[in-house]
Amino acid sequence: MSQITSTEEYQELFDIDANLNRLVKKIEVLNYINPLNIEREKKMFFSSKYTYNPDFKYPKLKFNGYKLQRLFFSQRLERIEDDDIRQLYEDVIYEYSALIECLGTINQGRKFYFNSLKSFGTPTEKEIDNAKFILRFDDSDFDEQMVPTYTAAEAVDYFNKYSKRYDFKYHIKLSTNLSAAAMVLNNIQTLVLRKNHKFSKNQLKVLTNHEIGVHMVTTFNGLAQPLKIFSNGFPNNVETQEGLAVYSEYMSGCLTMERLKELAFRVIAVDTLNKGYSFADTFDLLFSQYKLNRDKAFAITLRVHRGGGFTKDHQYLCGINKVYKYAQNGGDLDVLLTGKVTLDYKDTIEKLQHLGLAIPSKYYTDSYLSNDNSNKNLDFILKSLK
Repeated sequence: MSQITSTEEYQELFDIDANLNRLVKKIEVLNYINPLNIEREKKMFFSSKYTYNPDFKYPKLKFNGYKLQRLFFSQRLERIEDDDIRQLYEDVIYEYSALIECLGTINQGRKFYFNSLKSFGTPTEKEIDNAKFILRFDDSDFDEQMVPTYTAAEAVDYFNKYSKRYDFKYHIKLSTNLSAAAMVLNNIQTLVLRKNHKFSKNQLKVLTNHEIGVHMVTTFNGLAQPLKIFSNGFPNNVETQEGLAVYSEYMSGCLTMERLKELAFRVIAVDTLNKGYSFADTFDLLFSQYKLNRDKAFAITLRVHRGGGFTKDHQYLCGINKVYKYAQNGGDLDVLLTGKVTLDYKDTIEKLQHLGLAIPSKYYTDSYLSNDNSNKNLDFILKSLK
């Protein structure tokens, strides 16, 4: 492993990287995509007997999309001499540009959906088959660890205790405007928990291994890198990052059949956007046909319909599929934990490390080392995915 290269030798690269770092700070997708009036609209939807299509309100954008895009495309990438590194930065600029377009059309119906497709894609036939395969399995085993008994305040204590194994410092915030039980805001190193959510013991294990064990680990590993691109994110990093996070749930022994099915339902729900389903249609499919309880059906429907059709959620299942296969074949997970990186750029990351432009992971995901997984059914299912 080379020593960190002096900045002078790669001055042009570091200048471009610093410019992009200043620009990308404005576009944290999760700041804008979560509706501000979830609880109110949920009540109205339920009282309408599931026929009303919710009218969600969103935070206002704090940037001018056109001006921001122009600044991204004004970078002099031809000054980066190495072809692979230049290609990475070119891909990154196209990725950020697509995200800016996406955010600029939140709440504009199909326009947002088509922009979301550009950034996050939609399930392939193979992914839909994988989802349907998972949904054939029974998940009826009762376990008291699944009963939601912990308040958000108790969850904060649990997270704080768990985090003592790492020496990085992050903030925890409670919010009612959240479509998930928890999420990490990378750019401000903050974990947000849903204020009115009741957590089960197993969900706390899932979330600590997923959000802290991977998302916070890659946040702080990214911040430790010489190049800011590791912190801001490689192209299509969601698939790899969520795959790593679900793999951490699996390796810590808290990935359940129910949780795997939830990821499969997300694929099915994202596919309904492709078919032109309304919010009420997608909910009906999950609630009436698949017999999900109404809160779960609402939560999954909200996740995919927010903004006008947000397709990101299909990437969790293909992410765990790819990361599982990569790890089972002896792939080096350390290289995937170096920041918000993507499996497809593994060779470029190794090249950056060889040139002294990147360092190995400072923090490592606990569960990958301890491997507490003992669920043979999950092994069988993950091995069987196409």
